[in-house]
Amino acid sequence: MALIVQKYGGTSVGSVERIQAVAQRVKRSRDQGHEVVVVVSAMSGETDRLIGLAHAIQPRPVPRELDVLIATGEQVTIALLAMALEAVGCPARSYTGSQVQIRTDSAHNKARIRDIDGARVGSDLEAGRVVVVAGFQGIDRAGNITTLGRGGSDTSAVAMAAALKADECQIYTDVDGVYTTDPRIEPRARKLDRITFEEMLEMASLGSKVLQIRAVEFAGKYRVPLRVLSSFSEGEGTLISFEEENVEDAKIAGIAFAKDEAKLTVLGVPDQPGIAHKILGPISEANVEVDMIVQNVGSDNATTDFTFTVHRNDYDTALRVLHETAEHLSAREVSGDQTIVKLSLVGVGMRSHAGIASQMFEALAREGINIRMISTSEIKISVVIDEKYLELGVRALHEAFGLAKKTIL
Repeated sequence: MALIVQKYGGTSVGSVERIQAVAQRVKRSRDQGHEVVVVVSAMSGETDRLIGLAHAIQPRPVPRELDVLIATGEQVTIALLAMALEAVGCPARSYTGSQVQIRTDSAHNKARIRDIDGARVGSDLEAGRVVVVAGFQGIDRAGNITTLGRGGSDTSAVAMAAALKADECQIYTDVDGVYTTDPRIEPRARKLDRITFEEMLEMASLGSKVLQIRAVEFAGKYRVPLRVLSSFSEGEGTLISFEEENVEDAKIAGIAFAKDEAKLTVLGVPDQPGIAHKILGPISEANVEVDMIVQNVGSDNATTDFTFTVHRNDYDTALRVLHETAEHLSAREVSGDQTIVKLSLVGVGMRSHAGIASQMFEALAREGINIRMISTSEIKISVVIDEKYLELGVRALHEAFGLAKKTIL
């Protein structure tokens, strides 16, 4: 008998029929002798609907009240799933994040989990019940409802698995595993049987939507075995583990991309110690996360040009802050571009294979794709290219590194 935490996303619980199908799947696991904790998201589209209501009342909703509102989406799902489980003869009990005591900091709309009191959940499991927990939400020290940001239910599930010392955390979604790239872009993308935590962390941070990055970080930190599976089909999915098997054979695990990128540049700022902090400090204070950074010394050797990327949702805020900063620094010019994407190669095999970057650049050059920024780490290479070349770039790299699924003759 194993203790399993299963997480079902919005599409998996998007209708009464799908919730009933989830109940049947959960019951099968319990009938096999496993203890099961289920973490669920709001029904597909519900969080967007609630946010729309908030914006209809207030253009910039008060963060605390927004959390109170949008946390209700998961409350609906846990109640319905608990009812569906009871209807098929599977004893169940539902809990909101606050009832479980998923304790977070007070950063409304993007809170971070501090700790979890698993006592009530443990008691229900011992009594033979399936426990259904609302993902995406928690409670701060003052008793305020908090939410974890988009995709936070993945983090809730992994955190529950860590707190309960579960044998496995299974993330059920609308795909049957982790692929070498998005099959909607490259139909020949291949499902991976296994991927390392390092690779999955990079894939998640670089734009892969299969898992939320904080969930992978949590799983890696607390060594929670993680598996991605489909809610709509049977299969073993993709296991995310610490083992680096066949690294010598697999140079690249996959290709990730991020469409929601924007680039900002400030030209002609003084080339002096601390200039990067003077530029990015105000950006950080505005709660804007910076991704890639490039700095070049100007032709006069007295000034420097500074370029960085942010999420496209933060573009207007970052541009406004940068204009203010540039004025204080007597910069020559500020510019921005929202028509870029980030394209990345990921693979622990890069550690033992030379020439990956050269091969990547050559493949893009053959298609006439210009590289505007480059960033590298031990197991990834990222480039910024024009948005219009995204699909062409993904397919070119997928072909160049032999990632396509094999044809059975």
